[in-house]
Amino acid sequence: MRPKSISGPNSISDIPPLPAGKSVIDIFSDYIRYLYTCAKTYITDSHVTGSKLWASVESNIEYVLTHPNGWEGAQQQQMRRAAVKAGLVPDNDEGHARIRFVTEGEASLHFCIRNGLTTEALKKGGGVLIVDAGGGTIDLSAYGEAPNKKGAFEEIATPQCHLQGSVYVTARAKAFLHDFLKDTKFADDVEAMTTYFDKSAKLTFNSNPLFIKFGSARDRDPKFRIRGGQLTLLGEHVEEFFEPSVSCIVRAIKMQCITARRPVSAVFLVGGFSASEYLFTKLKEAVQPLNIDLCRPDSHLNKAVADGAVSFYLDHSVSVRVSRYIYGTKCCIRYDVNDLEHLARSSSAFLDATEGQLYLPNAFDVILDKDVQVSETQEFRRTYYRSAKDRSDLAEQTAIIHCYRGTGQPHWFENDGLFTNLCTVEADTSAICNSLSPQRSLNSRSSGRPQRYFQIAFDVVLSFGLTELKAQIAWKENGVEKR
Repeated sequence: MRPKSISGPNSISDIPPLPAGKSVIDIFSDYIRYLYTCAKTYITDSHVTGSKLWASVESNIEYVLTHPNGWEGAQQQQMRRAAVKAGLVPDNDEGHARIRFVTEGEASLHFCIRNGLTTEALKKGGGVLIVDAGGGTIDLSAYGEAPNKKGAFEEIATPQCHLQGSVYVTARAKAFLHDFLKDTKFADDVEAMTTYFDKSAKLTFNSNPLFIKFGSARDRDPKFRIRGGQLTLLGEHVEEFFEPSVSCIVRAIKMQCITARRPVSAVFLVGGFSASEYLFTKLKEAVQPLNIDLCRPDSHLNKAVADGAVSFYLDHSVSVRVSRYIYGTKCCIRYDVNDLEHLARSSSAFLDATEGQLYLPNAFDVILDKDVQVSETQEFRRTYYRSAKDRSDLAEQTAIIHCYRGTGQPHWFENDGLFTNLCTVEADTSAICNSLSPQRSLNSRSSGRPQRYFQIAFDVVLSFGLTELKAQIAWKENGVEKR
């Protein structure tokens, strides 16, 4: 389900394929259905009037689904489809609206707020950095108190997401064990050793030798440090399992501190992976020279996102978020003989049959730039024009919203892999076609005389302050804006 723009360790290729005939949406919907059933059973069985209580709210339940910081609109849409397939909500606009999304980083912030962890850190006037170290991803989000708005927070840096969670530590351990024991009678025990490492030994590791239990007391081979059904892993070997993840998190913390709009005074480590003593110790050593405090809650770390998601729905503390990429749409622009870039693309210039003017295709018009703080109610819009010889050809308008993931400012839409198609917006503008007044081209290169044509103006509107991208087409009918 992960976006292709997020690369991960080589161990990702070792993940086994899904069962035949099963898609990722099928798997996700089965899992959600199971959770839903468990919740329903608990509520109906643990309350005297549980069945009546459930029946009274069942059709109005709102669900908050969390996802890594790097997940985008396409992944949210897959999750919503899975929720519909699982039977949580009906497949209509009303049902879809009952599904909310929040990033794991933002959910973790709400968890920290609820536990009073941010109060002291924010007294210094700086920001706080949430590091959600989970099983699959490491999500980093930096926040500060919103000015003149007590209790509200704003993102102060672009969130990050890295595929270096604890499962990759386990994957590296498994690869080591497989290579270490491949020519021994213990090769078939690698799976059991890996399970013990993952469930028990990994979180308690503290640079000392690590003992992996497997088999029976009769299992013994001093050459491979196996005694009494227990394998001893040297501390330096286990550190190598952790090193890529630790280094990734340290680099990401430093980058967040550099790009944040105000100094970061504290880092809060949450998520299941944060229970690792080795990880906590190494990160504390790394941030100490930066004069930054590192702490982790003393409550259930693996429930931070779940508890924070509920707090997100109730408190909604974050009012400003930062745009991660450049967002815009492809358009045509009038050819300018005095522009060197236009001259270099002169071979692609075309004559517009309605206006009689030369245009260049594949220009990229930016609607929202990268690293811009966006409030929840703020909209970004750009005006575009379409022309046609016949009114009926302007009855429908379409705009494709693209995301640019490269560096610098793009002026042209290139097939270089840096542009991603986020969504397509369609609008029925047939109601205003009859009211369009005919226009005359000032200079028709094709016929040498003015041509009659019709033109419609519309805006592409983007909202990025919410946890989901919202794109619309807006136009005027009798002076009233329609969308």
